[in-house]
Amino acid sequence: MKRVLAIDLGASNGRAMLGKLEGTEEKYISLEEIHRFDNRAIELCGTLYWNALAIFQEIKHSLHLCNEISLDSISVDTWGVDFGLIDRYGALLQNPVCYRDSRTEGMIEVVCKIIPQDQLYQKTGIQFMALNTLFQLYYLSKERPELLKAADKLLLMPDLFNYLLSGKMAWEFSIASTTQMLDHANADWQKKMLETLNIDSALLGDITPSGRTIGKLRPEIANELGYDIDVISGSGHDTACAVIAVPAEQKDFLFISMGTWAVVGTELERPIINDLSKRYNLTNEGGYNNTVRFLKNITGLWTIQEAKRHYALQGDDYSFDEIVKMAMSAEPHSAFIDPNAAEFLSPGDIPQRIVDFCKKTNQTVPQSRAQILRIIYESLALKCRESIENIATCTNKAYDTIHIIGGGTRAEILCQMIADATAKKVVAGPIEASALGNVAVQLMASGAIKDIHEARQIIRRSTEPKTYHPTDTAAWQRAYGQYSTILQEEAI
Repeated sequence: MKRVLAIDLGASNGRAMLGKLEGTEEKYISLEEIHRFDNRAIELCGTLYWNALAIFQEIKHSLHLCNEISLDSISVDTWGVDFGLIDRYGALLQNPVCYRDSRTEGMIEVVCKIIPQDQLYQKTGIQFMALNTLFQLYYLSKERPELLKAADKLLLMPDLFNYLLSGKMAWEFSIASTTQMLDHANADWQKKMLETLNIDSALLGDITPSGRTIGKLRPEIANELGYDIDVISGSGHDTACAVIAVPAEQKDFLFISMGTWAVVGTELERPIINDLSKRYNLTNEGGYNNTVRFLKNITGLWTIQEAKRHYALQGDDYSFDEIVKMAMSAEPHSAFIDPNAAEFLSPGDIPQRIVDFCKKTNQTVPQSRAQILRIIYESLALKCRESIENIATCTNKAYDTIHIIGGGTRAEILCQMIADATAKKVVAGPIEASALGNVAVQLMASGAIKDIHEARQIIRRSTEPKTYHPTDTAAWQRAYGQYSTILQEEAI
């Protein structure tokens, strides 16, 4: 029996999941949570950092908890775009800065004065977001050049933790594709573009295909643990892992990876990079086996999490069940926000920002917390519909089912709202999609699973998704018209 450890790091917590390939004739994957820990960005002297050393200590603790399990391998997946800088001695120069830090505000406009936006999109096919690695690096080149000068290599977050575990550096395809620095035509870095922006391409190494064994644990870690295992550069981006775990039987499928971010997309063999995909600001990110995740990144349950945190600071620490009950009690379709508006990206008083957005757009101003929470859920469902329609237009394909995967599948209110808003069947699950995908990649790397087709068959046998059918679609159609009008007027 193969036993692998998936380290699945999200923007609010991390999980160490033990995956086992079990069964004889009909194989299935079992998952067991070994360890769960908080992972929150820390503000220090005006900058928002990830505590990489604390995260790594939690990863090592997870390995200690597996002392008597006889592990075969480990792999780390994380969110995209963020990175650590390594000096010429192999040391981490500073804690990585969080993508929610304000340092990249205005960087898209500055960079696009040097490289026209059309040209940048044609080269990379990536959605324009100020948090992308390209804009973080350009900021450093202008404001912190001494830091880049001290750096020998740049490692994206999953590659960084795999390096800390093994001592081996890799630049895995799926996570590299989130940077807006990768040329999808040849799966290599856009070195000429980086030079134009005065960014040293020597910071980056050769792209590694997903699912490669890069080495064993560092000797000092193996000695500390009393055992040694393979370190696998899997599909480093958590969404790439999650898409592997979509239990779809058909080739063409829609997915929403729902968590802090809501990632709405489909899987393609080739990227779609044209005027229409640019107009919709859709992105082409790398997937397992050189597939393309054609998608839209939307601010997901982050706004609910931040509203919950804000209310807790005021003395009302609601559970998520209480939040759902409050939202359900409020009047439907009273007002809407654009979840991707800049004011909802950074931490802070999200409820007040929603009030301000409604005032600015001449909508009914919410008078209660219940109304605010309902506005968040409904707006997210409608934003998902907008993205699904844009994707269907670009692919020229019809989709009748949406697969919602990830922790957000626990939010039954949202799953039902997405079914209602889109008038499509929703299949929700698996919850631990990223961890399952991480495990599957490790098992494919070892040869225990033949390919992704077999992996998805096994995952279908390993999970029990829940189905939601659309209701009250006429009311949601009217709401979508109101929502679209508000966003169009806001964009003017």
